[in-house]
Amino acid sequence: MRAELEGAIEAVKNVSFKKKMNGQTFSTVALCASILLFFESELRPKQKMQAPVLVLKDSLKRESGNNVHHGNIQASKAVADIIRTTLGPRSMLKMLLDAAGGIVVTNDGNAILRELDLAHPAAKSMIELSRTQDEEVGDGTTSVIVLAGEMLHVAEAFIEKNYHPTVICRAYNKALEDAIAVLDKIAMTVDVKDRATMLGLVKSCIGTKFTGQFGDLIADLAIDATTTVGVDLGQGLREVDIKKYIKIEKVPGGRLEDSKVLKGVMFNKDVVAPGKMRRKILNPRIILLDCPLEYKKGENQTNAELLREEDWSVLLKMEEEYIENLCVQILKFKPDLIITEKGLSDLACHYFSKAGVSAIRRLRKTDNNRIAKACGAIIVNRPDELQESDVGTGAGLFEVKKIGDEFFAFIVECKDPKACTVLLRGASKDLLNEVERNLQDAMSVARNIIKNPKLVPGGGATELTVSAMLKQKSSSIEGIEKWPYEAAAIGFEAIPRTLAQNCGVNVIRTMTALQGKHSNGENTWIGIDGNTGEIADMKERKIWDSYSVKAQAFKTAIEAACMLLRIDDIVSGIKKKQAPGTGQAPSKPKIEEEGDADNEQMIPE
Repeated sequence: MRAELEGAIEAVKNVSFKKKMNGQTFSTVALCASILLFFESELRPKQKMQAPVLVLKDSLKRESGNNVHHGNIQASKAVADIIRTTLGPRSMLKMLLDAAGGIVVTNDGNAILRELDLAHPAAKSMIELSRTQDEEVGDGTTSVIVLAGEMLHVAEAFIEKNYHPTVICRAYNKALEDAIAVLDKIAMTVDVKDRATMLGLVKSCIGTKFTGQFGDLIADLAIDATTTVGVDLGQGLREVDIKKYIKIEKVPGGRLEDSKVLKGVMFNKDVVAPGKMRRKILNPRIILLDCPLEYKKGENQTNAELLREEDWSVLLKMEEEYIENLCVQILKFKPDLIITEKGLSDLACHYFSKAGVSAIRRLRKTDNNRIAKACGAIIVNRPDELQESDVGTGAGLFEVKKIGDEFFAFIVECKDPKACTVLLRGASKDLLNEVERNLQDAMSVARNIIKNPKLVPGGGATELTVSAMLKQKSSSIEGIEKWPYEAAAIGFEAIPRTLAQNCGVNVIRTMTALQGKHSNGENTWIGIDGNTGEIADMKERKIWDSYSVKAQAFKTAIEAACMLLRIDDIVSGIKKKQAPGTGQAPSKPKIEEEGDADNEQMIPE
């Protein structure tokens, strides 16, 4: 067969040659080409057509390979760009509408991202970063996102050159170890007792926030609050529990300057019988209870059948005597103020007011714990177990004041309070919410310093030093990992660059000048003054950062970048599994009618 075909092709070639003379070459050559193609296809062995194999259901959507990498990197960059402008003292505010229709005005990275509703899975994991940072150290939420976004951005070039993600991750982890080592080297220890240093530190943290314009106010509040509730654990360690023992009470009205840290606690309650009970007591003896001061009701429904009328009055008398006994047991200790978490009956109220004792009922458990810490009382469960040592005598003054429309009880001037309330005043709710967020950050920074008293330079100086050191080190790294390692070094420059952008200075000039100063690992304290955009010595300008915040930010950002780079497949559209045997339609909840509500539990007569 083949020989015949080849003979035919030769014959066609001769024909074309002969026809050339008549100027009709093209049509013949075209004919020739088509015959050749036809024969070639005939000569090829035929392949069987294979049906496509379906593994995933139609409803599932699967992306894999480079598309996923690029998608993740773009999503992370988008998240970083949302909050990039909120970094530094010259930062912008963001206004967000929340689900309830209220507005949130803030420039706290975590608060912004918390309100966003995102679709992309990689962007969602970026939001987790700032939440982790906020829970762990309380500050640096914006820096973490900007840094992670930049680390992914510099990795994109390597992904395009077909570097394996594992290689990039290995280089990044090496860079992280070296970065932490550089941090340890440039960190300086600080004296926690020196208030001026602490103030400078907390101020440089708040300088980037909205309340930076109010000077030392918030910094003072934060330091007072955290030093009050600090507890010594021995071996030079101090534990500061911000969540439990510092309450921030926001009262709209007044000026922000009226805010203060109370040497004690306040809560939104009035005495049970105003007019009969004293609202101002000096050096009160305080008893804290968490049991009801009213007649005990049965655990479940109790029916009592009375046959004689006198029994009814006996029953009432027993109730009265029970309450009277309770009150007598408590009044033995001559208290001035009784606070209970549960109810307090009218009769008990009468006995207390007769004895000249003030009482407050239905207080929150958390507030009760704070009062106990502030005045040295112990919360008692049963009045018959009261002892003299349970009475709190540490408070100097109990007073009920009216602020705006509401009454607030103050237990203040405590001797050595281990809990406190920060009273915030301000023009509007939104302002107060923002001040509260800033105060939380400031208190976290103060707590970090008390726990780990080490400082590093702020204003992008730390990142530039780390970057310069890593660039030097990259020359000694062998093999393919050298380039991603160097890219990570460049990635750290995102923070000072963003600071410069937000100040409105010439970014390229400023960055070049800074890199020149840092090039050989000197001038570790040279950075950008976020207010003016000048290149300055951070020690003189008192712009510092807490070591634990920086270290945590670096770790979180790089580890997250590595995790996102390792993702090479996204399968979406997975439905929740249904239990076997259930149909498609969810069964409706069964509603009991009035008639059959109690028929199983009926008590036989």
